[in-house]
Amino acid sequence: MTRIEITSFGYLHAAAPEARIVIDLRHHFRDPHLRPELRYLTAHDPEVRETVLATDGIEQVLQAAEAMVQGYLAGPRQDEPVTVAFGCQGGRHRAATAASVLAERCAAHGLDVHLVHRDLGKDVVRR
Repeated sequence: MTRIEITSFGYLHAAAPEARIVIDLRHHFRDPHLRPELRYLTAHDPEVRETVLATDGIEQVLQAAEAMVQGYLAGPRQDEPVTVAFGCQGGRHRAATAASVLAERCAAHGLDVHLVHRDLGKDVVRR
């Protein structure tokens, strides 16, 4: 079975990790960091997850990411993992939530999923 490797990251910490599919959530989707009550929370907190998932367009992006994973899985290269990276500014809110949701959806289809939140535990980036 082909493994799915999903990473969330923050562009303000370092460059995007190498991945077949890289999704940049920085400019088109509401940033929970801008709300003081959410700034120091992460995608592990229900308030952040609810805020991100309530953002217009995010469900369509998640569905497109899921379809892209399925497309790669249908392709001829079954000997290497399908890698997906979601990025936002700091990697604590939007990217981590989207990566978690995609991982949950892939796992629900019986896929072998490995999820890494590269920057979730890092300090909040001052902007």
